[in-house]
Amino acid sequence: MISIARNRRARRVIVGVAAIATTALLLTGCRGGGTTASSEDKATGKGLVIGWSQRGISGSDWWKTLVEGGQAQASSIGATVDVLDANGDTVRQNADIQTLITKGVDVLVINANDPIGIAPSIAAAKAAGIPVVTVNSNLDPSIVPDTFCYVAEDQGATGALAGEVAAKKAVEKFGDTGEIKIVGIGGFPGDVLTDLRFNGFMKGFNDVIAADPGITVNQLPIKYGSWKPDQALAPIRDVATANPDLKVVYSMSDVMNGGVVQGLQQAGIYGDGIIMASYDGGMVSVKTMQDDPTGPLQADASNQPWDQGTTAVKIALAAYNKDQTQCPDKTLYIKTTVVTPDNAASYYKPSDTYVRAQDGQ
Repeated sequence: MISIARNRRARRVIVGVAAIATTALLLTGCRGGGTTASSEDKATGKGLVIGWSQRGISGSDWWKTLVEGGQAQASSIGATVDVLDANGDTVRQNADIQTLITKGVDVLVINANDPIGIAPSIAAAKAAGIPVVTVNSNLDPSIVPDTFCYVAEDQGATGALAGEVAAKKAVEKFGDTGEIKIVGIGGFPGDVLTDLRFNGFMKGFNDVIAADPGITVNQLPIKYGSWKPDQALAPIRDVATANPDLKVVYSMSDVMNGGVVQGLQQAGIYGDGIIMASYDGGMVSVKTMQDDPTGPLQADASNQPWDQGTTAVKIALAAYNKDQTQCPDKTLYIKTTVVTPDNAASYYKPSDTYVRAQDGQ
């Protein structure tokens, strides 16, 4: 689901990188080996060179953790990861990918800044015979056939985990009759992430509430906080002020939680009468639930950047070996979880920034 305005911007990006794509195609015949390791060794991971084009790292613990997970997995199998940071610039990302192609990496892992804007680089990688694994950020369906696999969490299903817990807590706290007024706050209008996470949450919530026909769910219009705490404060304060009977607030990223809490406090309704749910599995939120198990925050769905990074490298090795059985549908969702006050202690790891998969997950 891509907005018209975004498509126009993407077309402008494609025009801007046309020269890069042309150069990429011309240079594919000059591809050299990135390492002296034999193909037999590389098939096990030893000596495999993975080029990693990252949409951004600076200022984001989530992205930093994603890359660190990939690097750790690569080290465990004897591979190396060459990371280039596009810093949120699609033109720069296309140039970075061309650099990696020219270096002769064996596989590319791409966390795309724009779902259609890197199309020239995908074409260049295909021409060079370098398989592509995408992670976290998906691509436009038109270019997916030229990639090996997309690794991410299923955002709808993950959001549903938080919705189910929030609904159960709501019934416990507010009873099995009456109105439950709920609001979600996401990133931007038309944002695919917001839509997936919110729709998933509401599905999980409504599936649970369906068992109590005496409850009416009043879903307020989504608010938007640009994925930033300071931008989330005013929208939540305003909706809470206008709806003092608000009962459930769903933040679609832990990053916004500080602003959400402040907004509810300024509206005078933060406390026992509110249930909060969130998305990301940030360790700060886990600690909050561990320290204050009866507080407003009762559920946090995890999207596990470390596990996405490690899985991306595992799939990169499969891509080198042309083993499509490891990703038969070109999409591989990692298994995610939901952290609650009941299990927060088992997930809390002070040395980590985000929740990781536990043994048995």
